[in-house]
Amino acid sequence: MKTNLYFSVRYLPFGDNALVVEFGRTISLAANQKVVALNDALKKAAIEGVGELVPTYRSLLVCYDPLKIDFEQLVSTIKDLLESLNATRTQKDVRKIVVPVVYGKEYGPDLSHVAETHGLTEEEAIKKHTGTEYRVYMIGFVAGFPYLGEVADEIATPRLETPRLKVPAGSVGIAGKQTGIYPREAPGGWRIIGRTAIKLFDPKLEPPALLNPGDTVRFRSVSEEEYLSSTGE
Repeated sequence: MKTNLYFSVRYLPFGDNALVVEFGRTISLAANQKVVALNDALKKAAIEGVGELVPTYRSLLVCYDPLKIDFEQLVSTIKDLLESLNATRTQKDVRKIVVPVVYGKEYGPDLSHVAETHGLTEEEAIKKHTGTEYRVYMIGFVAGFPYLGEVADEIATPRLETPRLKVPAGSVGIAGKQTGIYPREAPGGWRIIGRTAIKLFDPKLEPPALLNPGDTVRFRSVSEEEYLSSTGE
């Protein structure tokens, strides 16, 4: 079934060579589905002058060459695409990735806090985290970092008041209703509950990021031994 997306869209200039296509004022699954669908459609259309595309929770940044296509032409072209765009991917089109995670101890120093905050055992908190299929809403913060949602209310936990200066690569964290994975060592304030050996970003590959907006992720709890064998330690 085709979904007409035109009426909920705003077209905002972003400097002299970029356009923000905004779907509503609030974060929602429906808005993100529109963002991902338009991103896919623009890639497929290969419009001359259109360059980098940056999808977010509820908007798409479209960079373009004003010498090849101007703002009004680009807006008109996007409106035409949106008129016949289907925002909902079929199940066969959605990439499903399983991410093995070792939870707790030195790999997840905040797991006990998350569990205690909600009156759970660590095992119950892990089951809540692995029991949900998460949507990749956007990639950002550092290259390849996936913003995944939404975690169950029973484990939704605010960020740290003071961010850590170093969070190890592969760390899995919670921030409010979001969960995410650090592709490399970086500062950050997410509540770290575990770690994965999966490599999320490799600049030598095309595409370099393992996960993309619209993909789904499930976490699988593994033993420390399985984690260490995956890292070669």
